[in-house]
Amino acid sequence: MKKLHYLDYKILVPYLVLSAIGVVMVYSASAYWIQTQYHWADNAVMIKQLLFVIAGLLLALFFFYFKLSVFRHPRVQLLLWAVLFLGLLYLLFVGRSINGAAAWIPVGPINIQPTEFAKLIIIFYLAYMFSQRQDNMRRPDFSIKELVKPLILVGLGIFLVLVEPDTGGAIIITGITLMMLCASGISLGWGTGFFAGLALLVGSLYYVFANVKLPHWLTKHYQIQRLTAAIHPFQESKTVGNQVVNSLLAINHGGLFGVGLGNGTQKLGYLPEPYTDFILAVIAEELGLVGAAIVIGLIYYLIAHIYRIGIRSKSAYRSLISYGIATMMLIQTTFNVGAVTGMLPVTGVTLPFVSYGGSSMLVLSIAMGVMLNISAMDKQALARKQAGKQSK
Repeated sequence: MKKLHYLDYKILVPYLVLSAIGVVMVYSASAYWIQTQYHWADNAVMIKQLLFVIAGLLLALFFFYFKLSVFRHPRVQLLLWAVLFLGLLYLLFVGRSINGAAAWIPVGPINIQPTEFAKLIIIFYLAYMFSQRQDNMRRPDFSIKELVKPLILVGLGIFLVLVEPDTGGAIIITGITLMMLCASGISLGWGTGFFAGLALLVGSLYYVFANVKLPHWLTKHYQIQRLTAAIHPFQESKTVGNQVVNSLLAINHGGLFGVGLGNGTQKLGYLPEPYTDFILAVIAEELGLVGAAIVIGLIYYLIAHIYRIGIRSKSAYRSLISYGIATMMLIQTTFNVGAVTGMLPVTGVTLPFVSYGGSSMLVLSIAMGVMLNISAMDKQALARKQAGKQSK
């Protein structure tokens, strides 16, 4: 119970507020859709989301008291990787396909998405591997060859996620890996090179899809169509650009203060499954730009605070976990907002804490429990240090 005195309310309050907003908005966005498309009760999806939130709170409490050093044990790492690879391989052959991606494993009444759990497993793994090698990585004679084995393992995980296909998940895990690599103590030259190469690749792809007429055999692929839809959404409004166009219409209709909670129109059959990836469009229409800005602001505030914890932490292991979790949320939020506003391709990435999704909610809740744990441990260490100084 003593640990509760060091509870970080800058994490807890935004987490609880965003989860509550998510339950309300999931109900508003899903009620009409599930009645007409699935003939369920109008509150069915909302009840599921509420149960996910409650389960998430219990997981957050568990990981608040959990000894994070357990994840540093080689046998635990081996077990986590074994479970992850079995899950990802299962998806390739048996996984349930939803919206073109075989990314779900049905478990009773719910679907488990291994990619969501892969993000956390890889964060714990890289934090363990990089913290073990941090002193070596700071040496002038350090060779990148020392990181080949862990990066190959992570690369294999990213490949399995990509072939589901889950492009959004693969991008998030790649971003997490690059950020944690750069934060691990590697030289500035290597870090700059990695990010410069990634920026060059993204810029080149954008230029090609925006200006070059691609052959039909390439453009028929759904992932490629999503890229072209982001660049020219209104030209593809009757096909792959439909979601983006209706999202932009919802944002425009909402204006500054919105049309009122529950009064949105784009969720009435125009915007497919509006309670998942495009729930922000429903928020923007019903609560306006102000409401959407508050939701996004809360998420980015939480991300910034987690980065701050990572910067201040005296433990390399805990610091790297913080960077990984913050980067996971940063990329996920940025890609979701980008897709909803037509600035980035639709990659099936949910809005943290707000979009409907059990696996996402549970993983984010575990992440918040871990961050509350890290924050409390750092505060306890600081308190003991100050008490020691006073006793002298």
